Amino acid sequence: MAAGVSRWWHGVIAVVVAGSLVVQLVLLGTGGADANSGEGAVVSLGVRIWRLFSYFTIQSNLFVLAVCVVLAARPLFDGPVWRVVRLDALLGILITGVVYDLVLANQVHLTGWAHVATVGFHYVSPWAFVLGWLLFGPRSRISWATVAAAFLWPAAWLVYIFVQGAFTHWYPYPFLDVTRIGLGTAIRNAVFVVLVAVVLAVLARLADRHLPALVSRPKAKIPVN
Repeated sequence: MAAGVSRWWHGVIAVVVAGSLVVQLVLLGTGGADANSGEGAVVSLGVRIWRLFSYFTIQSNLFVLAVCVVLAARPLFDGPVWRVVRLDALLGILITGVVYDLVLANQVHLTGWAHVATVGFHYVSPWAFVLGWLLFGPRSRISWATVAAAFLWPAAWLVYIFVQGAFTHWYPYPFLDVTRIGLGTAIRNAVFVVLVAVVLAVLARLADRHLPALVSRPKAKIPVN
């Protein structure tokens, strides 16, 4: 029963994320406003698409999409690489939701389909995915080695953002915009977000070790002589 609910839960999240991505791409192709590729910027379609997929928000949602598709098919799927990918999805989308709510939401004023995509990426996907992880598990899947490996992607993303920004002078988020706030402040902000992610990762590992889960592997039956 629980496995069936887990399949539906993650299947719905996958549909929401995929639908939001389709809406976002259509907005790019038609010149509509969007929050993830430089709203109002006069740039080519290719540049807007590149910017879109440079956003941590979009990359986190792609992780969520991939994980939810797998879990919708196989709720108990496991493996060392899979554990890292799932933790990346969890931490990435949690940071996306928290940072958007606390820092970015009051700076974004969208309507229509752009608003729909933003709600899907920044509200439905983060909190539904985190709640799904808390409810369904399965556990325990997070070791300290998994935590360390999960930070390779965010670290690589930050290096990429600062390196490309040095040449393009474009940064996806205002708190990382070196051209506006300076390199020192941007790095300080990035370090702060990383430290928050470390705290969340530790909490996730503790929760993974101690919280119950609705989905778990059936215990092996002991033969009765």
